[in-house]
Amino acid sequence: MAFYESMKLEKGMYGTPGKSFTEVLESLDPTENYAGSGLEGLDAYQRQLKRFDIRVGGADSDRIEKFFQTADSSALFPEYVNRAVRQGMELANLLPNLVATTTNIGSMDYRTITSNPGKEDKALKPVAEGAQIPQTVVRTQDHLVKLHKRGRMLVASYEALRFQKLDLFTVTLRQIGAYIARAQLTDAVEVLLHGDDGQTPADAVATAGAKPDYADMVNLWGVLAPYSLNTMLASTSTVKDILSISEFKDANAGLNFQGTGKLAAPLGANLLHVPDLGDNQIIGLDKTCALEMVQAGGVLTDYDKLIDRQLERASITTIAGFAKIFDSAVKVLNYQP
Repeated sequence: MAFYESMKLEKGMYGTPGKSFTEVLESLDPTENYAGSGLEGLDAYQRQLKRFDIRVGGADSDRIEKFFQTADSSALFPEYVNRAVRQGMELANLLPNLVATTTNIGSMDYRTITSNPGKEDKALKPVAEGAQIPQTVVRTQDHLVKLHKRGRMLVASYEALRFQKLDLFTVTLRQIGAYIARAQLTDAVEVLLHGDDGQTPADAVATAGAKPDYADMVNLWGVLAPYSLNTMLASTSTVKDILSISEFKDANAGLNFQGTGKLAAPLGANLLHVPDLGDNQIIGLDKTCALEMVQAGGVLTDYDKLIDRQLERASITTIAGFAKIFDSAVKVLNYQP
């Protein structure tokens, strides 16, 4: 009998500080031990699903009640919920297109660092012999990064769901993940617009026209220098205005949008559709140095309720916040229709 088939599973594995349930399983049953075997390619959690013959996807997926056939198999259910929610977050997540770095913390208090060199500091002029080398000052912010708890309460009766297929339930959980991802995007946009202290608005770039034109786009590209304009955020109405600019009505771009749904890339920037963003403004930024994401753990579930009470009421949450790294790496183009 392989070791993974005799492991004792319990809900206490979810409470290990700094480790997820899968990481605890991996520490006990390392994946590298299965190289060259029929289980190669499966992680420790997936091997446990195989142990109890639980199929979570596809037309032949099992019913929810399959998780609760034994005390050991029921311990796998919260991780199934976590993974499905994370899948939904990844499918709807635009944050990788905005965030330069992600910091994981083990507390609710976090101060980021900042550095805002002036124009002369960025020039890096030649230094004469014996002269002082120009300085780049990095300091700790005088305020904490605001962390927001986002999530949903999963309310269900085990009796009502026990015969439902896991594949269908996964769709619902992915949608919860999508809700969380969109809420985090709203938090990120708020920091880009008003700073992580809520009182440091991004530099505004005005336009005289009722709608943005090609000259406005070039101006936004220019004022962001020496940073690169590689990402643009706009609401539904504003995206329409951008795509109506004659210089961006490229035949290949139109065919690409019709065939794949991918928006055109004005001046090479990745244009992202953010429905909750206010109309008549375009956020331009350098995604490589504009925003830091701060996470206090990953997706969190009431694992004890999911195991002991078999659904009922269980929260699914994440705790995260955002901080600006370089304020001048973000500009906002405003126009009045």
